Amino acid sequence: MAAKVFESIGKFGLALAVAGGVVNSALYNVDAGHRAVIFDRFRGVQDIVVGEGTHFLIPWVQKPIIFDCRSRPRNVPVITGSKDLQNVNITLRILFRPVASQLPRIFTSIGEDYDERVLPSITTEILKSVVARFDAGELITYLPTGQSVLLQLPQ
Repeated sequence: MAAKVFESIGKFGLALAVAGGVVNSALYNVDAGHRAVIFDRFRGVQDIVVGEGTHFLIPWVQKPIIFDCRSRPRNVPVITGSKDLQNVNITLRILFRPVASQLPRIFTSIGEDYDERVLPSITTEILKSVVARFDAGELITYLPTGQSVLLQLPQ
């Protein structure tokens, strides 16, 4: 009698563990300041951007790709020439974040490491073009160490 009770409790526990594992694999969390793009193995990257919270997905078919949408700093050191052809060693600090509605497009065209691929080339070229407008004396006069300058990137 006791053996049957323990056997039924064991079967119930096993079924509960399997059900819990399936439910656990069907849930994912998107933390505050992050957004997710869903990759479906059959349909590809979906155009919907998922916000913060706990969400459902189809296990083994869908996979969430989570992006950090908070403003993050990045320092870009550049050695460039000034107007009077002197070498200038300058560091630009950028605060950047992706546009949340464009995350599916960013993921499909550039990838998860968009900041490592795009930011160095854009900031280097823009910084070189800005520094080339001034001679070395003007740069020292107008840009003391630690001063912030706002540069807007073209859209």
